[in-house]
Amino acid sequence: MLLRLVLISRPVLWVNTTGTTAIALWLAGALWEWEAVALLLWATLPFNLLIYGINDIFDQETDALNSRKGGLEGARIVSTESRRILAAVVLTNLPFVAYFLFTLPLDALAWILAYIVIFVQYSAPPLRFKARSYLDALSNAAYAFPLVFVPLAFGVAPVWAAAIGLMAWSVAKHTFDAVQDIDVDREAGIITTAVRLGPRLALLWCTVWWSASTICFAFVNIPVAVANALIAGWLLLRLRRDPTPDGARRLYRYSIAFPYAAGSVAGVQIVAALLLGGS
Repeated sequence: MLLRLVLISRPVLWVNTTGTTAIALWLAGALWEWEAVALLLWATLPFNLLIYGINDIFDQETDALNSRKGGLEGARIVSTESRRILAAVVLTNLPFVAYFLFTLPLDALAWILAYIVIFVQYSAPPLRFKARSYLDALSNAAYAFPLVFVPLAFGVAPVWAAAIGLMAWSVAKHTFDAVQDIDVDREAGIITTAVRLGPRLALLWCTVWWSASTICFAFVNIPVAVANALIAGWLLLRLRRDPTPDGARRLYRYSIAFPYAAGSVAGVQIVAALLLGGS
């Protein structure tokens, strides 16, 4: 059952929460703070199980039609698993949330609450953002929230250029990845941003948001901004050559690698700072 829960949590995508939290700790100068342990641990299995476990519970019908599901790109669950998954989500997340309630300041808690609510409502009714064009993409800006609540947890002002940049990046990334599912989503009656715009206009949408993210990152870290521009530009050019769901599907493995590649640029700098005695 534990291995099944790990699969449902999509460990290949943990970088979107753990990586963001680690970078937030670096920017806040809190990598060596004891309180960082709880935030980092929560960003692994517990919160990813919340995101993707709830998503799988409410997407069983569409996942059954999606050939990508059933492996590292997302589990394909059966209805009898729903209660166990929901129980696991509560049991793994509740201790962390309780701890945060007693240890973190109110402004950090407000952002953490928004982080949880947005990801729950992305998949679950009544809001179910994933089935609402534009809101599906915009709600993914929540992936950047650790860049806000982590520094607030340590009494440090967030680096807003980094936070806003990652919000814009996440909006683009969601739509780019959703292009491959246009046919499946349309058949299921789900009108995502990608379905609404179609592949070509979705490319323009992603270009605008990834360009905005690059500009914001440039105010924080030039190497990360350059890496972001190069990788995003390459993905967009490749999809422009074949602006179809099949073309997007062939690029998905590179899209998954995007945060790993860009994050490694920041990671090298974190390691260098640690070796040189910085925080």
